Amino acid sequence: MPVLARVMFGLVNFAARKGINDDQSGTAPAARKSTAAHTTGVRGETFAYWYLRRHGYIIVARNYKVPGMKGEIDLIGFDGEILAFIEVKTRSRDDEAAGLPEDAVNKTKRRVVSRMARAFLRSTRAAGTIYRFDILAIESRRGRPPVVRLHKDAFAEQP
Repeated sequence: MPVLARVMFGLVNFAARKGINDDQSGTAPAARKSTAAHTTGVRGETFAYWYLRRHGYIIVARNYKVPGMKGEIDLIGFDGEILAFIEVKTRSRDDEAAGLPEDAVNKTKRRVVSRMARAFLRSTRAAGTIYRFDILAIESRRGRPPVVRLHKDAFAEQP
C-alpha cells in the first residue's frame, strides 16, 4: 500500500475523530443548513477518497460530469482490475430516524449513475473494461468518529 495514502488517511481520520460535520451556530438557520450540508458533503467525499486510496483503490476521476447530462459520479477508480463507479453518501445527523446513507441511492440515482458510467466508458474508450457500482456510506455523529461502510457491487446497471 502506498505510504502517502496511508499517511493522508491517517491525517484525515484524525481530523474526523469528532465527526465530519461542524457546528456553525453563528450563522442564520437557512444559510447554516445549506452551507453545513455542502461542507459535510465535501468533507465526506474527501474522507472517502483517502479511505479508498488506503484500501488499494486507484482513483482516476472525482466528481465526473458530462456536459448536457444531469448528475455526476462522485469517484471512479480501479479496485485491482475492476473499474468501480463509487457513489458517496454522507449523513451527519444525530437523528436515528433519518435512515441509512446508502438508502438515499434510490432507483432514480442508480439510473443517473449508470447513464454517467456509460458516458465515461464511451469517452475513455474503455468499453471492454469490467466494472461495478459501489456505494460508500459514511455516518458522522457529532463528537464521534465516522462509521464507514463500503458496499462493493451494490447495484446492477440500470437502463
